[in-house]
Amino acid sequence: MSKKLKLIWDFFGEDAKPIAEHHVVHLKEFANNNQIPFYESATKAINNNQTIAFITIDEKNMIIVRDALKPHRGEWAETKLK
Repeated sequence: MSKKLKLIWDFFGEDAKPIAEHHVVHLKEFANNNQIPFYESATKAINNNQTIAFITIDEKNMIIVRDALKPHRGEWAETKLK
């Protein structure tokens, strides 16, 4: 079983939620255009002024996504392939 990474982008301010939602559209487009399978791509509200956008991928694809899209941070994740 390969390790999975959750790559995360942070958005702050009153427009954080719609900006994060729009970013997810681009994350999915990038993954599909580059034939990178992903497990999940979504947003999560941290509080009223912070929302994250994230994509969960296999560790072997991390460098491609990291170098092209510059996530703010990442963490190990366990999830099922969709």
